[in-house]
Amino acid sequence: MLLVALLLTTSPALAADLLGQVVGIQDGDTLTLLTPERRQVRVRLYGIDAPESRQPYGTRAQQELSALAFRKQVRVTVEDTDQYGRTVGRVWAGSLDVSAELVRRGAAWVYRQYNRDPMLPPLEAEARQAKRGLWALPASEQVQPWVWRRNGGRATATAQPSAAGRAGATASSSSTADLSCGSKRYCTQMSSCAEAQFYFRQCGLSRLAGDRDGVPCEQLCR
Repeated sequence: MLLVALLLTTSPALAADLLGQVVGIQDGDTLTLLTPERRQVRVRLYGIDAPESRQPYGTRAQQELSALAFRKQVRVTVEDTDQYGRTVGRVWAGSLDVSAELVRRGAAWVYRQYNRDPMLPPLEAEARQAKRGLWALPASEQVQPWVWRRNGGRATATAQPSAAGRAGATASSSSTADLSCGSKRYCTQMSSCAEAQFYFRQCGLSRLAGDRDGVPCEQLCR
């Protein structure tokens, strides 16, 4: 009996899976699961980061998650617990991987800091190339949610002026309009994420996204 008890408490399948119905959608990457024991579990979808509610496409991202999961019976493969006590996991609605589908639809970014699934970045690159979802927005509105949060909801895709250049902030804000495809070829030559985005999108300089994830010069744009 002791052996059976140990197996039950250490079995990965039993420890890592949750079953239940989705009864709440908080935003584009967080939902509430109601288990058969009537326990509510807040679940943060693994590997992705959807636009925040006040960001461009934030409301639409929440609607996309709702269409995929709300009121459906799902299985959650638990990966971790985040700093807010939420369960982090892969959500499966039947055979559909909800995280992957949101990325494929352009409703979420791949959360590169935490993602370990090699299948997600190519889906993001595909959505970006096809201009699905948030990738149809103007480049200035395609702001990573983690950047948005880090800057208190004030982040933009246009580089902020330096201390030396604050006096010329008006001119700096329109700097992207003055860019043209020139002799720059490498990330080390770029002065900002906005410039890197311009060369990548407008000038076809694909080498700036060397890992082919659709994000140029990640040292500037992540």
